[in-house]
Amino acid sequence: MLRYLLIRHGQTDWNVSGRIQGQSDVPLNAVGEQQVAALSKGLASTSIDAVYTSDLTRARTTAEVMVDPHGLDVQMEPRLREVHFGEWEGFTYDELLDRIPGFAEDWDAWNADRVHRAPPGGESLLQFSERVEAALEDVRAAHEDGTVALVSHGGSIRMTFCVLMGLPLTSYWQMSVHNTGVSEIEMRERGPVVVRWNDTHHLNGLAD
Repeated sequence: MLRYLLIRHGQTDWNVSGRIQGQSDVPLNAVGEQQVAALSKGLASTSIDAVYTSDLTRARTTAEVMVDPHGLDVQMEPRLREVHFGEWEGFTYDELLDRIPGFAEDWDAWNADRVHRAPPGGESLLQFSERVEAALEDVRAAHEDGTVALVSHGGSIRMTFCVLMGLPLTSYWQMSVHNTGVSEIEMRERGPVVVRWNDTHHLNGLAD
């Protein structure tokens, strides 16, 4: 049986300030580094057979620290990158709506159909789902059983959940994923089963 561990990267300064990161290559901050160290310790006794990660720094660093106790190579998988927000990246939502001329109309159009409409220079949820699904198909072809960790982003994890569970893309926004949160899905004979979601017990004792 194949088991997926879906792991979000540690905290960044843009997470704290509420800036849209998308595919901008933002590194972990000091808190994020502490979270990742705690994640590595928390998963040290978990059997992991392979690790794939988004190639963006915040995810790649998380994967490299997390995998250290397991002695595994980290495999880069750019298709696990966060959804691409194009010209909106680097701004907060308030800045988009109130301070950036011309974005309000694009914002309204995107909100009217997030599945098919993309931010300027970005990608739609449909495009996002297609690349994530292609990555998952390749991972599953390479691993019939065992535990595979996929280290990525909040959006990528939500999209992975939608793809694996066969949910409509409109369900994408209905899940919360915290920094270094661990979710587990088992691919059983009768279909995928969620074993745990957004587990952050390894962060107990760390300052917010």
